[in-house]
Amino acid sequence: MRIRILKINSYIREYYMRQYQVPQFITVEDKVIGPFSIKQFLYLAGGGAIIFFSRTLFTGYFFYFIVILVGSLAASLAFLKINEQSFPFFLKNAISYALHPRVYIWKKSAPQKPVSSRKEAAEPEVLVKSIPKLSQSKLSDLAWSLDLKETEKLK
Repeated sequence: MRIRILKINSYIREYYMRQYQVPQFITVEDKVIGPFSIKQFLYLAGGGAIIFFSRTLFTGYFFYFIVILVGSLAASLAFLKINEQSFPFFLKNAISYALHPRVYIWKKSAPQKPVSSRKEAAEPEVLVKSIPKLSQSKLSDLAWSLDLKETEKLK
C-alpha cells in the first residue's frame, strides 16, 4: 500500500510540478541576420538602398553630402540609444513635442466676471436691504436674516 501511494505521489509531482525554462533576456532583440537584429538590418539596408539610388541622381560633392547624411541617419536609427531608449523612439517623441502645442500654467488666477454695463459695475448687488438690530438675541437676528435671503431668492 505504501509503495502504491509513493508511485501516485511521484506521478503527481511529475505531472503538476513540471519545471519550465523562463526566458531571461526579453528586452534584448534576437540577432537574426549576422550580428544584426531584423530592425537594424532593415534600417541599414534602407539607408544603403537610398545611397545606391542617389548615385544615379546626384554627382559630385552633393552626392557625398547625401551619403554622409543618409548613412549617419541609418546608422543612428540602427545603433544609437539615448537614455536607454532607441533612436527611432526618441526621434518620434522629439517630433511630436515640436509639433503639438503646449500649455503651461504656473499661477492660476481667479476667473474675472465680465462687466456688462457701467451701472452694474458701480453699484454692488445688495441681497438684504436692511437688517434691524432691535432683537436681543443674535440667534434670532441670524434666523431673521436667513429668512430674508430665502424670500429674496424665491422672488
